[in-house]
Amino acid sequence: MFSKRVSLSILTGLLLGTSYIPFPPWALFFYLVPLWIVWFEEKSLRGIFWTGCLAQFVFNLIGFNWVGYTVHEFGHLPWPLAFAVLCLFCLAANLFLPFTGLIWFVLCKKMSLDPIRKIWLLPVLVAIGERVSPMIFDWNEGYCWLWWRFPAYHLADIIGFLGLASVSIAFNAMFLMAWWRRQNGQRWWPWAFAVPAIFALMNLAGHFHGSNLAEPDAHLKFLLLQANIGNQEKLMSEKGGAYRDVVISRWVNLTYKGLQAAPADFAVWPETAFPESIDDPTLSGMFPMKLKTFVAGSHTRLITGGYSHLVEDGRYTNSFFILGPDGNWAAPPYHKTVLLAFGEYFPLGDQFPWLKRMFPEVGDYGRGPGPTVLDGGGVKIGAQICYEGLFDWFTRDLANKGAEIIVNVTNDSWYGKWEQPYQHGWMTFARAVEVRRPLVRSTNTGFSTVALASGEIMELSPLHEEWFHLYDVPYNTKPAATIFMSWGYWIFRILFFIALLWIFLGTRSKRQQ
Repeated sequence: MFSKRVSLSILTGLLLGTSYIPFPPWALFFYLVPLWIVWFEEKSLRGIFWTGCLAQFVFNLIGFNWVGYTVHEFGHLPWPLAFAVLCLFCLAANLFLPFTGLIWFVLCKKMSLDPIRKIWLLPVLVAIGERVSPMIFDWNEGYCWLWWRFPAYHLADIIGFLGLASVSIAFNAMFLMAWWRRQNGQRWWPWAFAVPAIFALMNLAGHFHGSNLAEPDAHLKFLLLQANIGNQEKLMSEKGGAYRDVVISRWVNLTYKGLQAAPADFAVWPETAFPESIDDPTLSGMFPMKLKTFVAGSHTRLITGGYSHLVEDGRYTNSFFILGPDGNWAAPPYHKTVLLAFGEYFPLGDQFPWLKRMFPEVGDYGRGPGPTVLDGGGVKIGAQICYEGLFDWFTRDLANKGAEIIVNVTNDSWYGKWEQPYQHGWMTFARAVEVRRPLVRSTNTGFSTVALASGEIMELSPLHEEWFHLYDVPYNTKPAATIFMSWGYWIFRILFFIALLWIFLGTRSKRQQ
């Protein structure tokens, strides 16, 4: 029995780990079934918890093994210590899975649920857990629908990619129902065949929905630059000295080369590309003045990541700038709001300053004001820095504030070439579908590209190579709000509420009888 629990729990982790980006989503609709079978036969809370932990540990080890590389590269830890940190991450991340198992087990006991209600309580609790659990890297299974180009991804402008993730979890419950009915000598095949049938109908609906989008009425040309600045070069340039000139020259020369090939409305440099703080609209200071001279001489507006300061407390900020053709600010900069834990801030560091003193290598950046739309000179640009592209609420707020084009600036140079660039890229591209606005993404090392409002992903940059490309980006000057932007968040909340009512009221009625 013990070996069966171990093997089935590990199997769930393997199925999900090898079905998430960048793997094909081959087991997305049944990966939870082995673990749920274990839970159905489990008799103790302890057994529920450790089997859930084992499944999520294996998944994290496969799906997010790049964490070890990042700790080695960014934290300069030797590989044995980096692997130890990776294992700790795998133990702590996505604990919503074992905890939802505990809640399910307790409710089943307290409410004396029948097997059918036990089955349907599982996807409801797992989907809720996935929505409310805090995550450093905010993933969900819905992104795989876009990654593998299932036409049903177009439905994300109604229910979001988190909604598609909930559908994936519901498909798992349908296969579990087929298993349970077969175990009890009942007709199981209608439940098993219902999954491909519903999936086919969703893809058909997505195809027609995606082919009836509003036609763009304007376009702009964005020149994306990818200078592939190495991490050590980048760190040295931010500390000052000759490296600062070297890095700035790399960006300037690459941009000149791109503009010589074809004119652009905007040149776009990635997150923190400019290694100097810019604190005033006229770019005073030696290095900012060099940037201003370049922009004014190129007669092209520049979007770039860089640094600034918060007025309130003087903290450094990771910032997003738009410079006009004269080299001055076209609008006040946006400061990054959603900071990366252990990279840009230490959790609870403000409450316990000694934590920050113990780990001085961890950044201590100030937070921006939240989703901000900037005037790019005739176009409303939703500013997005790196990690913020993973959160659907952030882009939803940008679109609701009037953004016509989303621009994301990113630096993924700390994560290597395997898994993370693919995961981060496609999770960010998904935002274009949810709000039906084009998303322009410029990175230091890749992937740089444009995701159109239709979900089409234009030419991808190579990974870790110097590169530039001009994109003609169609967009709507008065884009309509999608259902997801208005009340789409509520669709699954209502469905979860109805499902819980059915589960618990049905049990109460049975008790009364």
